[in-house]
Amino acid sequence: MADILFYCALTLIWMMLLYHMFLMEGGYLHFRSFEKPIDQWSEKMVDVPTVSIFIPAHNEAVVIEQTLRAMSRLYYPKDKLEVIVINDNSSDNTGEIAQRFTEKYPFIRVIETVEPNKGKGKSSALNSALAASDSDIVVVYDADNTPERMAVWYLVMGLVNDPKAAATVGKFRVINADETWLTRFINIETICFQWMAQGGRWKWFKIATIPGTNFAIRRSVLESLGGWDVKALAEDTELTIRVYNMGYHIRFFPKAITWEQEPENLKVWWKQRTRWARGNQYVVLKFLTQFMTLKRKSIIFDLFYFFFTYFLFFFGVILSNALFITNLFVDIHLTVGNIAIILWILAFLLFLGEVMITLSIEKTEMNRKNFFYVILMYFTYSQMWIVLVVWSLFLEIKRAITGQEVQWYKTERFAKKTK
Repeated sequence: MADILFYCALTLIWMMLLYHMFLMEGGYLHFRSFEKPIDQWSEKMVDVPTVSIFIPAHNEAVVIEQTLRAMSRLYYPKDKLEVIVINDNSSDNTGEIAQRFTEKYPFIRVIETVEPNKGKGKSSALNSALAASDSDIVVVYDADNTPERMAVWYLVMGLVNDPKAAATVGKFRVINADETWLTRFINIETICFQWMAQGGRWKWFKIATIPGTNFAIRRSVLESLGGWDVKALAEDTELTIRVYNMGYHIRFFPKAITWEQEPENLKVWWKQRTRWARGNQYVVLKFLTQFMTLKRKSIIFDLFYFFFTYFLFFFGVILSNALFITNLFVDIHLTVGNIAIILWILAFLLFLGEVMITLSIEKTEMNRKNFFYVILMYFTYSQMWIVLVVWSLFLEIKRAITGQEVQWYKTERFAKKTK
């Protein structure tokens, strides 16, 4: 019985590894081709649509000034652009800093959230801005972001040239990647997410996920959907499913680049990633229960991917580790010792190869230092994720049973680096 369970666990692990190898290939092919239509697409960027940039801000005094400087430099007709800072119940001087920019740049304005949306989290803040604006396209940036000058132009370009796209998502990079060992791990993780989960899925399946930042979406779609789900901690993933269910797709266009800050210590990382994991678990359970009513059956494939990632894959890892460790102390008749070691070594080499090839897509990232960080990442950072997902699932089950209100955690910021 122990052998059967162990092989089942290994099957789950290897299915995920092989699928990511497939995604890695797709991401690399997308990297080679995504810039080709830009010259042709540029011809349609004449009478461009109006754009509202939403920046939810709760106690963002440390970073908001640098973010708004980046917004002031954006390449987009200023008579077609507005930047809305949503000051959401801040107790610091976020509002005062943002207000100074409104005096210098007429296209920047500040709104204050009011009850019942006040202090309720990102989704509520975004819904407040949606009600206070009327542009054709909505672009969202987190308050720690510094988009490159052409980022919004490219996001809008994707929508102008693709009527079937409800949203265009860009690429984000880590601005403080060299600060700590943790930010180096996150930088590697982020690059893999961009080119595997986003680029690979877009290349093979025409599927991408709306991230929390650096994306543009048609107002008409947002209004048809009723805005953002205030109960979802991962409001971006939840919105993604509903967009696809309407019959649209979401284009991944990595020419639109923003730089964002990532957690520099474990306490902040744990809280942020717990929110992410709980949010994605909420989305999976929410829409799997609506399995039969989903109009776009293609999105079911993506739901199962999230289900596999946040439930089955981690279950397989935990089960295999538990069986292996238990057998060291108690004889449970596990007889796959040598085979398990060989499969583990092959899995590690496959992980190392996938990540290093993905890093090669970004200039300067495939180097000796990152090679050793990837090895260390496998034994530390990846294992931390396993513990985190289990803890997140416990919290989400507890919330569902007790009916407690979702509490939004705002990621702590650090003194911002320039890019």
